[in-house]
Amino acid sequence: MVCMVPLCAGFLLPAGVLLHMAIGSGDAQFGERFIELARNSFVLASVTALLAVAIAVLLAFAARTARTGLARHANRLVALGYALSGTVIAVGVLIPVTRLDTWLAAAIESVTGVSPGLLLTGGIAALVYAYLVRFLAVALHTVEASLVKITPSMDDAARSLGHGAGATLWRVHLPILRGSLLTGALMVFVEVMKELPATLVMRPFNFDTLATQAYTLASDERLAEASTAALAIVAVGVLPLIILTRQIARSRRGRA
Repeated sequence: MVCMVPLCAGFLLPAGVLLHMAIGSGDAQFGERFIELARNSFVLASVTALLAVAIAVLLAFAARTARTGLARHANRLVALGYALSGTVIAVGVLIPVTRLDTWLAAAIESVTGVSPGLLLTGGIAALVYAYLVRFLAVALHTVEASLVKITPSMDDAARSLGHGAGATLWRVHLPILRGSLLTGALMVFVEVMKELPATLVMRPFNFDTLATQAYTLASDERLAEASTAALAIVAVGVLPLIILTRQIARSRRGRA
C-alpha cells in the first residue's frame, strides 16, 4: 500500500484527471490536425532513435577496439550533452548550424545561380542534430553496458576465423546486442517525444509536435484541450515501458 502511494499520486490520479478532461472537452482540433502533430512527433523520435543507436554502436565499438584512451575519453565527452538543458543545447547548436547553413546556401547559389534557402535550419535536420547532442548518452550508455558483457575472446575467435573489425561487429556483436539496441532506441524515442525546450527553439516554422501543442494550450490555461496531447505523450511513454518489462522478464526466464 505504501509503495502504491507514489504511483497513484504521481501517475494514476493525474492521468485520470487528464482522461476525464479529454473525454469531456478535449482538443477541438482532434482529427486531422492531431494526426499531423502525432506524425511530426513520431518522425522526429524515430529518426533520432535510429541515428542515436547507430552512432552509439560505432562509438562504443571504437572505444572497445582502440589501443589508446582517446576514443574512450571522446565517448565521455559526447555523453556530457545529457547533463545540459535542452535550451542551452539548442542555443549552442543553433549558432554554428545557422552559419554553416548560410555558407552552404551561398555556395550553392554561386554554383547554380539559384538560392536553395536554409537547408538545415529550415527543416528538421538541425532539430535532429540537437536531439542527438542531448540524448546520445542514453543510447551510448545502454550499448556500452551490453558490449562489456561480450568477452574479448569472442573478438579473438572472430579474428582467428579471418573476420576484420567490421565483420566482427556485424556478425558477432550486433546479433548479441539486438535487445540492448532495442532498449536504447526505445529510451531515446520516449525522451524525444516529450522534449520541449529544444523543440520550441529550433523547430521549423509551422512545425508543431505533441509536446509543443500541450505546452501552448497549457500556457493559455486551456488545460482541457491540452489534455489530449498530454495523454498521447503519456501513452507513448507507457507502451515502450511495457515492451521493455516484458522483454526483461522473458530474458530472465530464458536464463533460468
